[in-house]
Amino acid sequence: MNKFLMLGLMLFAQMSFADAVKVVDVKIKPQAGQQVRIDVTLLHADTGWEHYADGWQVLDENKKVIATRVLYHPHVSEQPFTRSLSGVVINKKARFIYIRAHDKVHGNSELKKIDLN
Repeated sequence: MNKFLMLGLMLFAQMSFADAVKVVDVKIKPQAGQQVRIDVTLLHADTGWEHYADGWQVLDENKKVIATRVLYHPHVSEQPFTRSLSGVVINKKARFIYIRAHDKVHGNSELKKIDLN
């Protein structure tokens, strides 16, 4: 393959993920029983209704979705921003969970592993 074509494809791939949503902080606060409140801070270059961070998920150790927080509107002038989800049940034997964000253009972010110890 042409070296210039290969370089161009690599640069395009990097640019296409440059604006993907990022999970920048996670805080977990105990509630009643095994329930917790999870505060997730996201960073994303929301541009409007066509391209914005539209939610995040909590996944267990086996990467099974256990909770979802939907975001119903763009946060163009509020970056980074934090949203919470209460009543999340995490197995008391779990050592960690994952958080994954989503945006309307790039889809799912990389998984962020959160240690529960």
